[in-house]
Amino acid sequence: MENVAVLIVGAGPAGLATAACLTHLSIPYVIVEREDCKASLWRNRAYDRLKLHLAKEFCELPHMSYPADAPTYIPKALFVKYLDDYTACFNIELKYLTCVESSTYDSYKKCWSIVARDMAEGTTINFIAKFLVVASGENNAENIPVISGLDTFSGEAIHSSSYKSGKIFAGKSVLVIGSGNSGMEIAYDLVTHGANTSIVIRSPIHIMTKELIRLGMTLAHHLPLNLVDNFLVMAAKFIFGDLSRYGITMPKMGPMILKSKTGRSAVIDVGTVGLIKKGIIQVCISSRCVWMHGNGSEIWELEFDPLILLFVWAKN
Repeated sequence: MENVAVLIVGAGPAGLATAACLTHLSIPYVIVEREDCKASLWRNRAYDRLKLHLAKEFCELPHMSYPADAPTYIPKALFVKYLDDYTACFNIELKYLTCVESSTYDSYKKCWSIVARDMAEGTTINFIAKFLVVASGENNAENIPVISGLDTFSGEAIHSSSYKSGKIFAGKSVLVIGSGNSGMEIAYDLVTHGANTSIVIRSPIHIMTKELIRLGMTLAHHLPLNLVDNFLVMAAKFIFGDLSRYGITMPKMGPMILKSKTGRSAVIDVGTVGLIKKGIIQVCISSRCVWMHGNGSEIWELEFDPLILLFVWAKN
């Protein structure tokens, strides 16, 4: 039995930031991580071309800035190095390969009883903590939905967490399923490496430039969100035009309010919209399209029979 003031679950950016803030206040803690490294999502399950979609001033962790010469939009490798330097700066010690299996709050004793497993040793660790911080991430688990006929699909079905670069897909037909920031950027990356690419768009999305989002987040400190949203939507329409003719519609809520109420982010365009307009990337709207593959199962109708299905959905 280990008694701790604070138990932090997860050694991603949020968990590390919590540990640093507690260190700054001289509050003892224990941080556990089920993987064998910190920030495993960024190290092991992020594609090569990934950059932070928000400007660096919105993505710094507490008490430590990026290097003065860091670019405005931090690339994956630099962000991982920043997290390593951050861990060293605050002398954050972690218990790796430790998975929390259950937690129960005792309202009488006002503490948490947590059961964890040492995955290397196969032993159980019991913690008693006054506070429990769950920082396991909002996109920490891959999700490939149950689709009729997928089990007999003769091609390859993979999740985006296994995707690194479009190099190995050159000359192949790929259907990207999921049109958030990762899906749209992966579709762009596939095309630049010579893949025949289509993307499924299931619901309305906001398309913005990174400059618009940066400006919107700055204005949000001074103006009501509805005014900021009105400006962003008008600016996006001016920049991109009417995208409904390409199968892309806007949500009823503006991008800032949508993010605050639902957690859904606007898509920051990296060049994908231009490829869609040119017909290089085909858009398929899943609510009205079907795809006929070898055994007759109906999913989406495309101009080609894809060899690869690439899922870009996360399970929160």
